[in-house]
Amino acid sequence: MIKRPQLCRQLVARRFHLARNPLWQKVPMSNFEKNDFLPYQKLNNTLRCVKSRLKRPLTLSEKVLYSHLDEPDTQDIKRGESYLRLRPDRVAMQDATAQMALLQFISSGLKKVAVPSTVHCDHLIEAQVCGTEDLARAKDMHKEVYDFLGSACAKYGLGFWKPGSGIIHQIILENYAFPGLLMIGTDSHTPNGGGLGGLCIGVGGADAVDVMANIPWELKCPKVIGCNLTGKISGWTSPKDVILKMAEILTVKGGTGAIIEYHGSGVESISCTGMATICNMGAEIGATTSLFPFNQRMVKYLCATGRGEMADFAQKFQKELLTADKNCEYDQLIEINLDTLEPLVNGPFTPDLAHPISKFGENSKKNGYPMDIKVGLIGSCTNSSYEDMGRCANIAKDALSHGLKSNIPFNVTPGSEQIRATIERDGMFEVFEQFGGTVLANACGPCIGQWDRKDVKMGEKNTIVTSYNRNFTGRNDANPATHCFVTSPEMVTALSICGRLDFNPLKDELEGADGKKFKLKPPHGEELPANGFDPGQNTYTAPPASGDDVKVAVDPKSERLQVLAPFEKWDGKDYVDLTVLIKIKGKCTTDHISAAGPWLKYRGHLDNISNNLFIGAVNAENNEMNKLKNQRSGEYGAVPDVARDYKSNKLKWVAVGEENYGEGSSREHAALEPRHLGGVAIIVKSFARIHETNLKKQGMLALTFANASDYDKVKPDSKISLLNLKDLAAGKPVDCEIKNGGSSDKIQLNHSFNELQIKWFQAGSALNMMKELASGGGGKGDAKPTEAKK
Repeated sequence: MIKRPQLCRQLVARRFHLARNPLWQKVPMSNFEKNDFLPYQKLNNTLRCVKSRLKRPLTLSEKVLYSHLDEPDTQDIKRGESYLRLRPDRVAMQDATAQMALLQFISSGLKKVAVPSTVHCDHLIEAQVCGTEDLARAKDMHKEVYDFLGSACAKYGLGFWKPGSGIIHQIILENYAFPGLLMIGTDSHTPNGGGLGGLCIGVGGADAVDVMANIPWELKCPKVIGCNLTGKISGWTSPKDVILKMAEILTVKGGTGAIIEYHGSGVESISCTGMATICNMGAEIGATTSLFPFNQRMVKYLCATGRGEMADFAQKFQKELLTADKNCEYDQLIEINLDTLEPLVNGPFTPDLAHPISKFGENSKKNGYPMDIKVGLIGSCTNSSYEDMGRCANIAKDALSHGLKSNIPFNVTPGSEQIRATIERDGMFEVFEQFGGTVLANACGPCIGQWDRKDVKMGEKNTIVTSYNRNFTGRNDANPATHCFVTSPEMVTALSICGRLDFNPLKDELEGADGKKFKLKPPHGEELPANGFDPGQNTYTAPPASGDDVKVAVDPKSERLQVLAPFEKWDGKDYVDLTVLIKIKGKCTTDHISAAGPWLKYRGHLDNISNNLFIGAVNAENNEMNKLKNQRSGEYGAVPDVARDYKSNKLKWVAVGEENYGEGSSREHAALEPRHLGGVAIIVKSFARIHETNLKKQGMLALTFANASDYDKVKPDSKISLLNLKDLAAGKPVDCEIKNGGSSDKIQLNHSFNELQIKWFQAGSALNMMKELASGGGGKGDAKPTEAKK
């Protein structure tokens, strides 16, 4: 922990040193990786090459992205059209997705990761009693998985953050994110790092394997949506309200294929962690990622987290590399005036249904939402900063001074061990307990369904309010009748005092224990701790210099871990008379395709987790979940059982869906499972970005109806043929025939496969192709993986 006077002296010394040695100075990328340095000079050189070619002003996100191009002098760069080959600076993985990613990396036969990479144990800890007890239970219950992850990290050169460390995105912000960073992470809320001016992008595990294997990472060149912030955040309005407003404007898919770039005078009124909150929830509008321009609020945060030297060095590249050019153009421009932005509450069942707090009670009554709130929950990767916790503690103290506390169960999830230790030292922990709160483990917990909830029965209609990021049906507690509303942590705290949806803290009064009426004061919280951060317990394990003597054992009898077998290569033939496994009606997120909650324990065992395939999806035939007709036997059964029956009888199948199929979490199991159980294609009206790529990586055909109305032509007993696949080419539709009894329809299906992705399909998966490349195969333009330099 660095105290402020000491920090200031260090900053003065560093600035003097850097002024004499400005641009070639070697500054570590993190305090844990002293031999990996900030790549600003290299990035600047690459950017100059790109600018000399494009000859136009660039947005900030373009600068950061294009400065990481693998071959900047030759790559085609067209927003929304070309595919970029990029060299990310680092990889981050959470424990649920890291299992499959590391199993895939092990299958590649490589000895060490090529870029700095980390694993964070945050997803498997279930909220049940309190932080201490829940963590102890998780360590015992998931010992096999933690031992596997820790040993694999040691073997292949990754940093390992033990259970209890905190949530991946908060750890990244505190230790690894930096202005100008390009990072990929196997979690959809990876964009959190945009709060420190980095492009941090959520991907599937197969993409992470590519980067760790030193293969250029592919991304369709994003469009850029600008958001001009004016005015100043104040009072009850918080950074969370900015992204809730963006969700209302753009909806859950309005940001698809684009980076959201915030700018304008209003940026200066938002703290670094507040900017991270906004970027984090960009995942809910489908954005590739989001970022803010490098500014003094970021400098303050870097200094407070022991990275003042990095802040100084970044400022030397601020104008050329870390600031948008004047007169740069956006594909879309959104204006938000922070002076008039009202606090919002979004939901239920979707993060883009926005209610201004002034109309929330009225809307709730009109729509028949359960008015009594059962539980209030604050924290998570989205809203657990020191500032967030301070503002909530401020509200709680105000209520306590009038003899009131939370009227309902109130759960607090610290984002990291550093946050937990600091708020405990500074008295907030005690305030929350007096308020009636329970401090949970430093983990995802109820935000991702890891919640052993006991206060309502399954199927019982009820309401909860959270400061989390996602509120799809059943997301938090697996109960489809739970109405979850997403709002700021401050608003959750205020609503928890009253316990009803029709309370507006901006104007409504409460009655104190003395019978007197009072209004809650607008919340206040310090941006950063005056006495510096307390790091708490040491929960990080660095990899050894060599992992040659480390053994990574996977028990063949394990129920949790399974060594991967390669998928079959395409046999060169058309897919004729494919069976329709399921025609899905309505929203189909990755939660619907591969449920979380109790299924998280099987993330390292493909066959076992495949028993949750499509169990949350609504079958268009009967409007039921996990019940469909087996077209071979005529009997009804659970979706995974029917898929296994088809597979055992060598019947290849397709699944059909609607708009934005695969939105939500980045989990690649939603792509692995259909492939494992015999699926060959997913045909929908449109895809969410990450999931579409995940399907391609596993050798699946990700196809969209050229005419959305053709979705209606598919029946449960249809036979679908995908023809002329030998001529599959970028930009060329796939011919499709739909047979219904004695009639047939010929339609076209679009796709976004490029030349390299077509090779993934032909090889059977991207991992199969990687093995071919490692053995010396591959064609023109392919990159051969190499062992990382030591």
